Amino acid sequence: MSRIAITVNGQTLVGNTHQPLLEQLEQAGLQPEFQCRNGVCGACRCKLDKGNVAQEDAMAYLAAGEILTCRSTPSEDVSLEFDYQVSFVAKKAANL
Repeated sequence: MSRIAITVNGQTLVGNTHQPLLEQLEQAGLQPEFQCRNGVCGACRCKLDKGNVAQEDAMAYLAAGEILTCRSTPSEDVSLEFDYQVSFVAKKAANL
C-alpha cells in the first residue's frame, strides 16, 4: 500500500492507493455527497485537477476531467475539486 496526498478543495489529507476515494474521504472525517456507491447516481462526481485514478465502470454521466469518487482509486497524489464545500464530521470517541 502506498501513501499518497489527497487534496480536496485545497485541503490535503493522507490517503492510499487501494481504497476508493469516497471511502478514504469518509475515513478522514469528510462528508462528500453520495447516494448509491456504485456509479449509477453521479452524486459523488467531482473534478480531478491533478493526478491519476483507476476508474471502474459507471453508468453516471461524466464530463471531461470528472470522476466518481465511489468508483475511483488513486494511483498517485490527486487533487479534487467539488462544486460545493465538503464538510468535516466530528469523529466520536470510541468507548473503551
